[in-house]
Amino acid sequence: MRTESGRPGGSDDAVAMTEVAPMRWDGWGDPARADALPFAVRSLLPLLLGRVRRPAPGPALDEVRLDDPALTASDLDAFRALLGAEHVRTDAESRIRHAGGRSTPDLLRRRDVVQAAPDAILAPGGHDEVAACLRLASERGIAVIPFGGGTSVVGALDPERGEQRAVVSLDLGRLSGLLDYDAISAEAVLAAGTTGPEAERLLAEQGMELGHYPQSFRYATIGGFAAARSSGQNSAGYGRFEAMVTGIRVATPTGDIDLGRSPGSAAGPDLVRLFLGSEGIFGVITEVRVRVHPVPAERVLESWTFPDFAAGAAALRHIAQHGGGPTVIRLSDETETGVSLAQVGKIGKALAKGASVVTVFEGEDVAARRARTAAALQAAGGTSLGEGAAEDWLRTRFDGPYLRDALLDAGVFCETLETATTWSRLAGLRDAVTTTIKSGFAESGRKAFVMCHISHIYPTGASLYFTVLAPLGDEPLPAWARVKHAVGDAIMSAGGTISHHHAVGRDHAPWLAEEIGVTGIRILRAVKRELDPHGIMNPGAVLGSVAVAEHPGE
Repeated sequence: MRTESGRPGGSDDAVAMTEVAPMRWDGWGDPARADALPFAVRSLLPLLLGRVRRPAPGPALDEVRLDDPALTASDLDAFRALLGAEHVRTDAESRIRHAGGRSTPDLLRRRDVVQAAPDAILAPGGHDEVAACLRLASERGIAVIPFGGGTSVVGALDPERGEQRAVVSLDLGRLSGLLDYDAISAEAVLAAGTTGPEAERLLAEQGMELGHYPQSFRYATIGGFAAARSSGQNSAGYGRFEAMVTGIRVATPTGDIDLGRSPGSAAGPDLVRLFLGSEGIFGVITEVRVRVHPVPAERVLESWTFPDFAAGAAALRHIAQHGGGPTVIRLSDETETGVSLAQVGKIGKALAKGASVVTVFEGEDVAARRARTAAALQAAGGTSLGEGAAEDWLRTRFDGPYLRDALLDAGVFCETLETATTWSRLAGLRDAVTTTIKSGFAESGRKAFVMCHISHIYPTGASLYFTVLAPLGDEPLPAWARVKHAVGDAIMSAGGTISHHHAVGRDHAPWLAEEIGVTGIRILRAVKRELDPHGIMNPGAVLGSVAVAEHPGE
């Protein structure tokens, strides 16, 4: 166990990370941080996957070929009149940098010489300019893809035009800052394009923090957190992002919406929740009001080992149902535990058996909360290992995508997927997904290695997050598409959700009707027809390619 004092709740880390480099166009994060695979990981790969072949390098940025922009001179002049010429970009580099998200399929497509991209990048400076852009795009038949940090991993940023004649990316980077802070109510209003680090830096100046730390934290935005119904690593202590949201402002093609005037209301259905998870299909979230809390004055770290994943899951269920109070609690299965140890150079320990648990406690009453949790974990068969593994996780918790990119460069396909279900179905869901992944890759002659962890727990259930490794081989995108489709079916059959926190995008849209029902789809389509009658907003996302079509029987 380790105790830290000062301002450790993430705000010091956030301030240090506010000045982040622009995202790589063909990978994740800061280009200066891209590195080769650690020797320990390279040493493990032949044991896990057999021999892998390093792929040919992709094109340089200036070698990528795009179609000419489909916008007319009149379109461009109209947008320039709204935003200023400097905020309407059609150069190839800007278009390529807004050509999609950061999933593994996204990055593999960026290794092609010929790529799809939006026809222009619009950079509005505030809510009114966003609204004006949507009205103009609706009048002229131009699709609009809202773009925050560019971190989507479910195809939500694909430059799909649907039935429109052109498509633009609406970059919200200029919508940044702390717009209002109510110290008495502990609420803050943040512009949608504010990044996670910048939000925490601004709040820290008031002695407060939001405490939302997904792996995409360094680049993702407040509006993106809301649009995707994000869940951060501190969810055990502070809840999912949607639980932090108390109000929202949205621009749609047919009007503005400003919601959330009180902490509780019975004034009809809660429309705030309608826009959380909407992924830009109804309009553009421009402002988000959130509850905040004082920057924690103390942090305690402790790591644990369990005989196996089942014992660890039972321990986490006890914590969720009976209390304990960790800010972070996550369980890695035996395979993920071994690879994580190898990644930090602990090869000997990586070959040992057992699952691992990381716990972090922040805020008030830390010692008592840690003691309650420790007693419960010990009673469930856990053994404390001190702070070491927890420190390793905390230090590297935002760096997983860099390792993914290095694996791709080495010829290893690496992708993640996630779901959630009730505690009673958890083991069956995990087995179903793992088996489906391995058998799916085997059909194309590839050996797959699957890791799993729990990082979000509830009294009734938990999330499952899978990391998949396989030889890249020939035709990796079709091979993964077949596996991904089979996994989606397996998740539905085993009683899981198609997404716990990555969102729907285009990748998961085929399963949404099965999850929310045909009537649920009809409700969402009806809302979209009312707010976006011409179907310009993110065509194909969430509802699929027929989002505005009439449903039989309506």
